[in-house]
Amino acid sequence: MKALIALEDGRTFTGRSFTGPVDTVGEIVFNTGMTGYQEVLTDPSYRGQIVTMTYPLIGNYGVNDEDMESLAIHVSGFVVREHQDIPSNFRATGNLRDFLNRFGVPGIEGVDTRALTRHIRKAGAMKAAISTSDLDPASLARKARESAGLVGRDLVREVTAREPYGWNDGPVAGSGFSTCAAGRLKVVALDFGIKFNQLRILSRKGCQVQVVPATTPAAEILAMNPDGVFLSNGPGDPEGVEGVVDTVREILPEKPVFGICLGHQILGLAYGGKTYKLKFGHRGGNQPVKDLATGRVEITSQNHGFCVDPESLPEEVEVTHINLNDGSLEGMRHRKYRSFSVQYHPEHAPGPHDAEHLFDRFISMLEA
Repeated sequence: MKALIALEDGRTFTGRSFTGPVDTVGEIVFNTGMTGYQEVLTDPSYRGQIVTMTYPLIGNYGVNDEDMESLAIHVSGFVVREHQDIPSNFRATGNLRDFLNRFGVPGIEGVDTRALTRHIRKAGAMKAAISTSDLDPASLARKARESAGLVGRDLVREVTAREPYGWNDGPVAGSGFSTCAAGRLKVVALDFGIKFNQLRILSRKGCQVQVVPATTPAAEILAMNPDGVFLSNGPGDPEGVEGVVDTVREILPEKPVFGICLGHQILGLAYGGKTYKLKFGHRGGNQPVKDLATGRVEITSQNHGFCVDPESLPEEVEVTHINLNDGSLEGMRHRKYRSFSVQYHPEHAPGPHDAEHLFDRFISMLEA
């Protein structure tokens, strides 16, 4: 089934739908990972985005229940060069086509993903529309331009938990640490679009983890008397998320705080800084990040389109990590409050486990 991809600047690409009729819009971005497409699809940080994989063959190892990062697929569309419908992997319990169809997400193949990626790198991430019925380039490009973008939009409310839950080798409904696996430390995780592996690691390192919706007031979080607070990843523009910056400001003087990705950006805003939109973002498992304290370079997994402006941060905030590709801010800590954060994903280990030590650092803060 022929499919047309139209970008808001009028550039078009053709392909074929391997999931049926398609009519979708979103910000089109690219991911450079060779593996991990199931984790990409189920990462809530991709809400509102059409993801293009730069690796040419996708679907060859199938999907399974163990590699889910949330309970659903969150991308608006999935674009690949070649889709493999017959997986070869002893862990596979299904194929990519059926997985996408289960959640009503379109998959497009036969696209010149190299040309599409090069265009995004030059022109920047932009809004796009995909259709199998409207094949008129001008009409589809107009739909892309008229669609809602990410700037100023609160996507966290679309992916955050509706009710609190605990973690015990999986989500357990209910409020309170009694729902969590046994552990010596208590952590409240503010859910901006949390990935399950963050919860797995915290639990494995001896934490009882209670996940709460992003709208949870600071007073309610502090009343739970946690040893620390974790700020998760999530989608979209941090300045568009309502209320959470004030919540984090109230928590900072009281408890240790560790933030990842959107949680890092929210912390930057809570410190008094500003954020900005990157040209085409960082998405993939091969981003080099330098720890300024040790000089060590970590190969990291990343997924973000916005960044904290280091020039906007107050003197009390120290920049701890930078991206070696573009010099952007990748980590920071507060000199007064017991808080630190990173822009990348230490919980996502596509091969190297360079950054998992950051969870140990958080545990040390909780035990101090």
